Amino acid sequence: MRVAVTKTMKIALAQINSFVGDIENNSILIIKRATEAAENGAELVITPELSLCGYPPEDLVLREDFLKACSKSLTRIAQALPSIKVIVGHPLKKGGKIYNAASLLFNGKIQGTYFKKILPNYGVFDENRYFEPGEKEFIFKHKSLKIGLLICEDAWSLSPSKLLKKKLVDVIIVVNASPYEIEKYDARVKIITKLAKETKSSVIYLNAIGGQDELIFDGGSFVVNKQAKLTHQLSFFKEETAIIDVFLKANINNTFYNKEAHLYEALKLGLRDYVVKNNFKSIFIGLSGGIDSALVLALANDVFDKRDITAVMMPSEFTAKISIIESRKMIKNTGVNYKEIDIQSIFKLFRKTLSSEFKNKPFDTTEENLQARIRGVLLMALSNKFSGLVISTSNKSETAVGYTTLYGDMVGGFALLKDVPKTWVYKLAHYRNSISNIIPNEIIKRPPTAELRHDQLDQNSLPKYEILDKIIELYIEKDLDIASIVKEGFSSKNVNRVVKLINNNEFKRAQSPIGPKITHRAFGKDRRYPITFKH
Repeated sequence: MRVAVTKTMKIALAQINSFVGDIENNSILIIKRATEAAENGAELVITPELSLCGYPPEDLVLREDFLKACSKSLTRIAQALPSIKVIVGHPLKKGGKIYNAASLLFNGKIQGTYFKKILPNYGVFDENRYFEPGEKEFIFKHKSLKIGLLICEDAWSLSPSKLLKKKLVDVIIVVNASPYEIEKYDARVKIITKLAKETKSSVIYLNAIGGQDELIFDGGSFVVNKQAKLTHQLSFFKEETAIIDVFLKANINNTFYNKEAHLYEALKLGLRDYVVKNNFKSIFIGLSGGIDSALVLALANDVFDKRDITAVMMPSEFTAKISIIESRKMIKNTGVNYKEIDIQSIFKLFRKTLSSEFKNKPFDTTEENLQARIRGVLLMALSNKFSGLVISTSNKSETAVGYTTLYGDMVGGFALLKDVPKTWVYKLAHYRNSISNIIPNEIIKRPPTAELRHDQLDQNSLPKYEILDKIIELYIEKDLDIASIVKEGFSSKNVNRVVKLINNNEFKRAQSPIGPKITHRAFGKDRRYPITFKH
């Protein structure tokens, strides 16, 4: 049975933004946060999964110099913080095997190390490629309290929690680098609440923060007591070091948690960290007068100084006057740099150059795509000349069915809306305008159009987006086959057509820029289909 103890424990939850591979500066950040926490009375500091090297390090962990640098820095952190206990996540090579580890540092030394047992190998995770699973639990004592340690996926599995249940621990610490998805926070709370209930322990869930290529780590760390009640909640989408008494309930403000707000903040974080961590000094956005580019500009405007943003409108003979008018309104609302470059003369020159080759051929998708590619060339030229990054504006719906132009509107270094379905684009636009009216209402209201020919509307080529997005979700995220999707109430004609478009456009998606994952399954690392296949 458990021994009665005085239960008071000040723990610092260091929800930090580690930079993958920047071991030296990550070490400095950990030391700084731990020193500040100690000065404010903390007895134990916790950092996220692989906080020392950043998550995911991918093939960096296969380099001997990388692993040695991590081990050297871990020792340096321990020596710099002799008077406070600190848990640091790091990779470790031992006996010729590499582990996803977390070590307890105290008295200038490494007091013990836990190796992650359950290695996720699905979706965006490849941990079996790099790490060996651990075999033993890790429990340490602090002021007569027994504390168990788990790493991320361990908490979602029955096996590690069963072992800790048998050991009768008072507190379980779960260090994580758990990527954001819409509604994933609810799943985390459910799992951790179950763990607390089963083990009759208080559970601390510490998550990482920051953007890393296709992943967004949203923070939102929390504590659940042994009665399975949420007692502490940290901020989402920002760094924070909170000093808590794990056995005392704090005031929790959950008013910020709604799906639209979370998604908007997630995209801001993903954009900011990709641009800043890759040392881009400015960004370029092709503005069309449509809702996708308007939303991307709104997001960028909420993240960066307006002097570092350039929006470029490139009208042709098919561009409606309202597109130009509404784009100018948005520029007035944001105050960013703005350029208008008419592409009509360039388009005419292309057509004249190709006239003999295209003799007796009607105007078709070829000429439509020429316009998009002219715009892509101009955007890339501007970004090259002024050392900037082009932010692509294609959404998930378009990307899924290939309603984009390769080397045209797909150009760029980061596709901010790549995993955002069109229906969510509208939700996010309305959400942003609920804060302040930045996106002109006419842009939101008007029917979507590529404006590459006269009287063109998206819905003349595609099902309504409400239908299209649901079919995409069922096929991409739920893995349903055609017959099963039809049974969900969709016409066989629409389902067959959409699935065929998705499969036929894998070659386009393979050449598209990366973008942040926000749904259960995103294109890219999260969904790895062959380009050449038949199924």
